[in-house]
Amino acid sequence: MKKEFILSLDQGTTSSRAILFNHDGEIVEVAQKEFRQIYPQSGWVEHDAQEIWSTQLAVMTEVIAKANVKLDSIKGIGITNQRETTVVWHRKTGKPICNAIVWQDRRTAEYCKSIADKGLDTLIQEKTGLLIDAYFSASKINWILENVEGARKMADNGELAFGTVDSWLVYNLTKGEKHITDVTNASRSLLLNIHTLAWDDELLQIFDIPKSMLPEVKSSSELYGHTALEIGNVNIPIAGIAGDQQAALFGQLCTEEGMAKNTYGTGCFLLMNIGDKPVISKNKLVTTVAWKIGDEVKYALEGSIFIGGAVVQWLRDELGIIKKSSDVEGLATSVSDTNGVYLVPAFSGLGAPHWNADARGTLVGLSRGSNDAHIARAALESIAFQTHDIIKAMENDSNRSIQELRVDGGATGNNFLMQIQADIIQTQVIRPSITETTAMGAAFLAGLAVGFWKDIEELKSLWKEDKRFKYAGDVENHQAQLKEWKRATETAKFWANYKD
Repeated sequence: MKKEFILSLDQGTTSSRAILFNHDGEIVEVAQKEFRQIYPQSGWVEHDAQEIWSTQLAVMTEVIAKANVKLDSIKGIGITNQRETTVVWHRKTGKPICNAIVWQDRRTAEYCKSIADKGLDTLIQEKTGLLIDAYFSASKINWILENVEGARKMADNGELAFGTVDSWLVYNLTKGEKHITDVTNASRSLLLNIHTLAWDDELLQIFDIPKSMLPEVKSSSELYGHTALEIGNVNIPIAGIAGDQQAALFGQLCTEEGMAKNTYGTGCFLLMNIGDKPVISKNKLVTTVAWKIGDEVKYALEGSIFIGGAVVQWLRDELGIIKKSSDVEGLATSVSDTNGVYLVPAFSGLGAPHWNADARGTLVGLSRGSNDAHIARAALESIAFQTHDIIKAMENDSNRSIQELRVDGGATGNNFLMQIQADIIQTQVIRPSITETTAMGAAFLAGLAVGFWKDIEELKSLWKEDKRFKYAGDVENHQAQLKEWKRATETAKFWANYKD
């Protein structure tokens, strides 16, 4: 069989990566390049969009060279990207008019509050599935239009283009021919009606954004266009796009209603496939488009944990109780329990299902017998407890129970954490053999569009399990732990809310 490949471009928050997959879904080669994080002032986070593009182009070229494959053997490109990050560029020059505003940026928090104060939060959630928050793209676009000199006038004249990072990459890959996005990224903007899958005029009016700026909304798996780069004179099909967390859900083959995945990175992102009809959360989760393939649309409930693996970095860098992150497992397992210690890592607030931006990290239950091992164990347990809280909210919103949790991300290499997770949620936790599920999801979407893989059934045969963690232990004890965890999170919120 002729060797053919799919190229996945994985554009993340701190680095650009390119991964080449073969027909068996195996990784052939990887290239990665970090880029600058720009912090103009407290709470502001920016990227140089030109640097995003240059690093992505560099790793794309590098991975092809390292793998020593012919360009015509690459049958398609799939793109997955950091979501919500906002790029605005001039249509004529193709140059950004300012730095990209990153999803983490909080400069528009007060503006979002002013919109919520007008009583528009219910309308916006019903149309978009999202909560009004600076996290999403709409308020970032508005800020650029109001604060970058000449931007409002240029936008009104139809001279500006907005895009999330996927749009920006496709625009550059096609040398300005295509200004598109896919439904998963569009559904993170606060401007897309997730019922009609179209830009919503009422939402555009609320955020005061001209429709002419917006990209054309496409499905997640189709032939969008071809590369127009001077690399070997081969025009490679661009055929798959999905935001990083939706791509991971698809890469984990969570294609049936009720299936869920959790990505354990700096934070954690838990998504549950809820089928072909959106469910608007009553528990402060967000509803998002999972993917669209052909005429079939799938939706997901999503919960974000702000501090996941970052709590281990905190133990290493700030407390200094471990020298490297992998040391945490040995330290945590040197004690049989936390000796009553609970750590709520709300260093930058609490995410879902609390959404309390003012909450702060809280360590409770300390006694003279408390030591570094108890704190390390409490830190790992905090990741599992936060995941439990989101799963319960999802089960309440969707009216169905999660039968298994598929996991990916760096922290899944910690077997102790994965076992704690299974015990706390009383559901089996499954780690795949290839944990690059985000890039794999983008590759799968592109491969389906160009016929590289026949259908989802064929993709299921490529997904391989590495290890399954079955819940065990004392259910009564875990219930008691969860009760104490709730008490600890309420303490963190009380600290934020109490004003004498």
